[in-house]
Amino acid sequence: MRIRLCLAALSLAGGAGLATLSAPSATATPPATTSAPAAAAACSDVEVVSARGTFEPGTLGFIVGDPVFSALKKKATGKSLSSYAVDYPANLSLTSAAQGNRDLVNHVQSQAAACPNQRFVLVGYSQGANVVDNSIGISSAGAVVGSPIVATLPAAVEPKVAAVLLFGNPIRALGKSVTGTYQSRTLDICAKGDPVCESGGGNTGAHLSYRDNADEAAAFAAGRL
Repeated sequence: MRIRLCLAALSLAGGAGLATLSAPSATATPPATTSAPAAAAACSDVEVVSARGTFEPGTLGFIVGDPVFSALKKKATGKSLSSYAVDYPANLSLTSAAQGNRDLVNHVQSQAAACPNQRFVLVGYSQGANVVDNSIGISSAGAVVGSPIVATLPAAVEPKVAAVLLFGNPIRALGKSVTGTYQSRTLDICAKGDPVCESGGGNTGAHLSYRDNADEAAAFAAGRL
């Protein structure tokens, strides 16, 4: 498992040349996904919606999604939690992040309509951070395995998003970050030397270190529920 994750990190950290190959241009228009949004699950107080990183195994993501969900269950006392794994390829194809963007928005809209009192914590790691960025209106076009925005959460859903947790976010290597409506409820962690989110970073292992930040991220989210 670790070998495959290391290969994924090496692929993502291959420098400017790889970024050019892996990321679509800002003018590219990814084809719409044909998959229907998943049906809404039983209503919980909070749903954790997690977009895993490239080739990342695990239910919500071995490195980030799973440990963050486990930590949040301990910290969000008195609240029921459910989870949703964003349905997308999480590979190096030019339309991967766009498919995740559309699925995340479709799912959260469906879930919010079915469960009006439910709140959401959005979690994205590596390519999954691109997915979340796009979904809240921050384009990841030009970033490694990024994509132009194909869907955004509507204004009616925005107040239901309690927290946005991002790890190894590729747009940071472009000098970008989450701004605007979601900025105050966003925790965007970039490990020192992580070449995916730090321009000039040279520590590939740093991109695999984000399990260490699960408690910090869960505490941030729990404080906003």
